[in-house]
Amino acid sequence: MTPPPVPGARLRHGRVALALSFFVQGAVFALLVTRIPAIQVRYGISDGLLPVFLAAVPVLAGVGSVGTEHLVKRVRPTVVLRSVQPVVCLALLAVGAVGSLAQVALALGAFGLAVGALDASMNMLGVSLQRAYGRSIMLGFHAAYSLGGIVGASLAWAGAHWELPLALLYGPVVVVFVPLALVIGRWFVDGSDGRVPGGAGGPSAARPVAMRLLLPLCLVMAFAYIGDSTVSNWSAKYLQDVLGSSEQLATVPYNVYMVMTLLGRAVGDLGVRRFGPVAVVRTGTVVAAAGFVVVAAAPGAWVGMAGFTLLGLGLCVIVPQTFAAAGRYAVERHGPEASDPTIARLNIFNYVGFLIGSPLVGALGDAWSYRGAMLVPMTLVLVTLVYARSFGTSPAGYGDGHERPRTADVGRGSNGL
Repeated sequence: MTPPPVPGARLRHGRVALALSFFVQGAVFALLVTRIPAIQVRYGISDGLLPVFLAAVPVLAGVGSVGTEHLVKRVRPTVVLRSVQPVVCLALLAVGAVGSLAQVALALGAFGLAVGALDASMNMLGVSLQRAYGRSIMLGFHAAYSLGGIVGASLAWAGAHWELPLALLYGPVVVVFVPLALVIGRWFVDGSDGRVPGGAGGPSAARPVAMRLLLPLCLVMAFAYIGDSTVSNWSAKYLQDVLGSSEQLATVPYNVYMVMTLLGRAVGDLGVRRFGPVAVVRTGTVVAAAGFVVVAAAPGAWVGMAGFTLLGLGLCVIVPQTFAAAGRYAVERHGPEASDPTIARLNIFNYVGFLIGSPLVGALGDAWSYRGAMLVPMTLVLVTLVYARSFGTSPAGYGDGHERPRTADVGRGSNGL
């Protein structure tokens, strides 16, 4: 079996730059969502209006992702990512610094549109770099996102603890992140050909994989995010109201969940290389389902905490592998040029899951019970087992061991370019 080639310097630099981009995005998103109560108070957003604001962000992010699907037929994803990441950072600052309800609505709208383009273009580059490397590296990028989320949530906690105004919390972060985004943007690499942004050649107008063929992976993506949003939106309330924990202890499950996603993703690529993507996704699905069962049956807070720990370990592998599987499938059907618009199309279901998850669990919890409600995302996540074969590699796969190299798609020589 041919070993995967050693990546060249530009690919290695591109990998580091993209990991930093994922880190920045994780931190910025965490700084926004963990300070929603403070944003509500600052601008006097009523409880009735708040869900509209919260729903508008993922809806507009979906619009941004759709726009990116068409945009990358004309410009490279590197250009999109380099352009929108500073916009996302500046939109975060605007959310904390503007002076009226209308202005914060515009700032959140800009954040949503830009973050949709950002998520899509980051994952496009991650998939193409994985193809160029010839082995699984996608989970590592999402590990950087998880690390950024932990850092952002920690900064948000410090801001709340010290009662910092939002502008004072967000300002220094943006002052650091915008120049960082501009610098690393110069090193982004489209792994499909190893060129740096602005290099020779242009994007292709190749069509994405038809939605009916992509539907299994779209469902897996949506169901994984329903599980994720269940943890992020309901773990604190569940521990406090159902399992009787203290208010302080109720803040811990989400932090534990994020730490476990970081750890799981940090070692996940090794698992994919050793056992293959199908085995890793199946294992993650079973572990996540077990986590929901433990949460639903927990007699007390500490057992519930163990359930959320399992959820972090299980869910963390599904989304990165879904993007990777979609990229492989697009290449096999239509060639490397089809990968980018296919990833943008799949990315929409990230926001579909986010939109459905929180109100679904809340409605079931109010109408039935929160213990029973936890079994619904469990059931949806288990659907991944039905589609697990969609994550497998064909003879035209990539990487080593379970992911055989496909050098014809990459056009690289012995230096990995």
